[in-house]
Amino acid sequence: MLSKLGAKLLLSLSTEPHFPNNCYYEASEMPPKLKTKSSPADLAATLARQLTEALARERIVPRFVDSYVEQHSRYGLQVHAALYRDLLALLHREALLAISAKALELMKQGVSTSSAPPNSKPLNRRDAAIFRQKYVSATTRLQKWNAGDALDFQSDLQMYEDIVARGATPQRRRKSFEVANHPFVDRCAFILDSSFMEKARVAASNALTEVESLAAHVTTAVFNPQIPN
Repeated sequence: MLSKLGAKLLLSLSTEPHFPNNCYYEASEMPPKLKTKSSPADLAATLARQLTEALARERIVPRFVDSYVEQHSRYGLQVHAALYRDLLALLHREALLAISAKALELMKQGVSTSSAPPNSKPLNRRDAAIFRQKYVSATTRLQKWNAGDALDFQSDLQMYEDIVARGATPQRRRKSFEVANHPFVDRCAFILDSSFMEKARVAASNALTEVESLAAHVTTAVFNPQIPN
């Protein structure tokens, strides 16, 4: 038979420990302190998430297609539900490329607004490449792409960036009747309605204005959070 002392010892081991006045226990229950400065990987992930959410929330692509169909009586584009969903998916991918290219361009230059000086310095080539890689990785996770889809997106994004960089001109506001010289315009017009390319290009150019405005708004909010929206 166990002694009374042994029984008490087993009983104490079988019960859940309680440390009401233990300073180490209390300290472990305190919430961790927030980091005062986010890492580039955190910022890239935040930017990718907020751009993706904003693009879906603002419904730029569905509104672009619906407006085009109504304006030009191209109702056949919406007759088949499955084909219409595929059309929206392809155009959404182009919008994601365009908004990503614009956001990364702003990052390289140093994010600023018309009413405030830039709060982030322009990135050097190495830092820009690292941030871009982190951004693409975060976007890949959000979109749940496989390796092939991720490589295709990265390749197309590089193409977007190269074409925009080659055609860069001194910044000025594009007039409403001007069609933007941008890969988004030509690619979306071909996807949307290749039989009426010029009309589709005008509609795509107007959609691009919204996409790039949204990119600037979200990027500024991520990197200059103290500036009111």
